[in-house]
Amino acid sequence: MIVVAIIAILAAIALPQYQTYVARSQTTAGLAEISPGRTAYETLVNQGVTNGGTFANVDNLGLQASTPRCSQITSTVTPIGAGSIKCKLAGNTAIQGRTIELDRSPSGAWSCSSTVAPEYLPASCL
Repeated sequence: MIVVAIIAILAAIALPQYQTYVARSQTTAGLAEISPGRTAYETLVNQGVTNGGTFANVDNLGLQASTPRCSQITSTVTPIGAGSIKCKLAGNTAIQGRTIELDRSPSGAWSCSSTVAPEYLPASCL
């Protein structure tokens, strides 16, 4: 009986921690899937491309329209070079349908923003 109680207590503590770990790893994977697009994005901006259609087609950034962690990947640009690459997350219910986004300022600086709860965000996106 004592062994069963100990196992129940451990499961009650471990299961929420595991769910948090899974959600955090899936969010990090989503960010990793859009991060390579920054290089191609910068290349297009440096070549003077400001056509939103070019950026809207994520194939031009070397990305896929959807992946196992991102149900939808989109990209935008403005004539002054600002824009974003966005991933609509798929996976754990804590992050399902939320977004993680890489934003580019007109000066070329990249930052991360998200609608995911802070406890699930990778350290590079806090």
